[in-house]
Amino acid sequence: MNVIFLGATKGMGRALARLMARRGDQLYLLGIGDDDLERSAADLGVDGRAPAGVGVCDLSKPEAFGAALDGALAALGGKVDAVIVTAGLFAPQDRLESDLELCRAVLDVDFTCTVLFCEEAKRRLLAQGGGVLCVFSSVAGERGRKPVILYGAAKAGLTRYLEGLDHKHRADGLAVVTVKPGFVKTGMTAGLKPPPFAGEPEDVAARVLGAIDRRRPEVYAPAAWGPIMAVIRRLPRFVMRRVGF
Repeated sequence: MNVIFLGATKGMGRALARLMARRGDQLYLLGIGDDDLERSAADLGVDGRAPAGVGVCDLSKPEAFGAALDGALAALGGKVDAVIVTAGLFAPQDRLESDLELCRAVLDVDFTCTVLFCEEAKRRLLAQGGGVLCVFSSVAGERGRKPVILYGAAKAGLTRYLEGLDHKHRADGLAVVTVKPGFVKTGMTAGLKPPPFAGEPEDVAARVLGAIDRRRPEVYAPAAWGPIMAVIRRLPRFVMRRVGF
């Protein structure tokens, strides 16, 4: 596949990009333009198929999305099969409550800016007859929970947007894959106590790649989070007020 990939420099995104490069997919990497982006591109070339190129795209700057996607599309020969978005921001609830600027940045990037990037990607995919738009949301958006109120609110909005997009455009050839990771051991979760069912980036990447290939509308990763969240969604409010989960 020809793939435009935003967020391949860390954690789950890096693991997924590595897996795709190993099997021969042609990637074009978008990122904020730091050393991590160039290093990730070089690593992919050693590990598997070298990327078609890299381009600067800061998820907090929507005015540059169109040009970044057009540059990636041109480098891939004018044809893209999938756009993958793993980039985003995270901070614990207590930090978001005490830092208004950080809170605004997380809400803006994880909802508004991600939606605007998806709108730009959607138009380009539909113009060529369809493809896959795979975006990482989170199980934090499944239910209002005390430890992730603000981050979860942004991800809840993103999940509903992606669901609606899939409903509207699946018949047009655009398959939207919403990834809902639970706790995964990455730099983003460093310092937090992992639950017994915490996942590894490589295992998540393999599960997500299978969902992309099958065009599944949603995937929980690790898989255990599917039944866990099915229970959480059904708990009455008086129970949710008492538990710390």
